[in-house]
Amino acid sequence: MLTDTHAHLNSPDFDEDRDEVIARARDNGVTRIVNVGFNRETIPSSLELAERYDFIYSTVGWHPQDAKDMRPEDLEWIEELCAHEKVVAIGEIGLDYYWDTSPKDVQDRVFREQIRLARKVGLPLVIHNREAHHDILKVLKEEKAAEVGGIMHCFSGSWETAKQCLDMNFHLSFGGPVTFKNARQPKEVLEKTPLDRLLVETDCPYLTPHPYRGKRNETGYVRLVAETAAELKGIPYEELARITTENAVRLLKLK
Repeated sequence: MLTDTHAHLNSPDFDEDRDEVIARARDNGVTRIVNVGFNRETIPSSLELAERYDFIYSTVGWHPQDAKDMRPEDLEWIEELCAHEKVVAIGEIGLDYYWDTSPKDVQDRVFREQIRLARKVGLPLVIHNREAHHDILKVLKEEKAAEVGGIMHCFSGSWETAKQCLDMNFHLSFGGPVTFKNARQPKEVLEKTPLDRLLVETDCPYLTPHPYRGKRNETGYVRLVAETAAELKGIPYEELARITTENAVRLLKLK
């Protein structure tokens, strides 16, 4: 029993062997996968994947890197898709100050619009945060994101930031970087994260965990993240897998 709460299996990186990748994940004990649609191109293919596999779910949202391309009708489209039975969250959304692809003010506006939509439709959020900790927290507080909560995807902040996210009803999700030998801060934050607010993910095909770092990530490698998390928490792997899956099922209302 293991849940990958953040995957991009509809990425072109998997076009040659997508079914095999999914089969390998199942062989590694993955019982549920949340695939992420984040713009005009990826949302339809993510939903198609979720419709094809009963254990795959989808999010819908607009990534901050693509914020400048989002039109008013795109937000309306996302709202319509929130009624889809396999859509479990709005995301990934947020702020990205690393890649200079969309102006900060545009990112801020698109982020706020989608938080308001999530509150309107009653779905949790999946938050993308890259080098924008202060502004992410500011927006989440101002837009009352705690009403719906959600997931801080591939959490990379300090424990002080983590505490504020937890106080706002968010779960912390950890991916491949927590397995890196020099990942001191992610390991320390994971150790302190309450078990009932902990999630694991791959973000595949990105952020591949040790010992496959540098190669394409797969959703089945979430087991490596979970094994590291179990070691840091000092509990058996099976218990960690069960608890994080129960957290995902409860938060995202997975079957």
